[in-house]
Amino acid sequence: MAAIYKRELRAYFTTGIGYVFCAVFLAITGFSFSMFTMQYAVGGEKMDLPMYFLIVILAMVVLLPLLTMKSFAEDKKLKTEQLILTSPVSLMSMVSAKFFAAYTVFAGTLIVSSSYFLVLSLYGEPTYSIIFGYLIGILLLGAAFCAVGIFISSLTENQLIAAVGTIAVLMIMIASSMLNNFIDSAVVRTVLSWISVYSRFSNFTYGLFDFSALLYYISICFAFLFLTVRVYEKRRWE
Repeated sequence: MAAIYKRELRAYFTTGIGYVFCAVFLAITGFSFSMFTMQYAVGGEKMDLPMYFLIVILAMVVLLPLLTMKSFAEDKKLKTEQLILTSPVSLMSMVSAKFFAAYTVFAGTLIVSSSYFLVLSLYGEPTYSIIFGYLIGILLLGAAFCAVGIFISSLTENQLIAAVGTIAVLMIMIASSMLNNFIDSAVVRTVLSWISVYSRFSNFTYGLFDFSALLYYISICFAFLFLTVRVYEKRRWE
């Protein structure tokens, strides 16, 4: 698994996708930081953290599929899929290695962007517990997004379709919580709340660690990685 992880991680930067992701993500977060936090802090006003992190989440919806779209789609296109099916490494290890490689690029870039907040101490005393809570929530949300992207990539050999499909699924998972305001059925609202990855994010925004949300995001990751393994188990027997 370690060898596959290193190979996948290296591939992100030999193909340039990793550089594009890092550059665009840092540019978006840097601009948003200057607009919604830095300017407010310099002016002695309250920072608009919800808006900043909302933009970060929307950027993740669009950019994370760039990392996951090639995970399995590229193997199909290059006809190297048989190497996966005949590899002595278990399918779960193979899938997990690809997942952790994509997640490492994302998490590393997020950690670099979070260093912006250190500058705020020059203009006051920001509530780092809330900022830290947001970052923990974003890291968990990113893990769920990566798992979804890995699964979508296993269903097609076209990287563009994998990226667009992942964006569509992530948008549905984000928007489902907003639909609750327009639905009267308690059952439907419960289902939408479970599907929504955004509604579980709220407790972190108050600087609180939500253990149930942690289990939820881990469950989402496991479910989609398990589905990816099942896709390849089915192909192996075909």
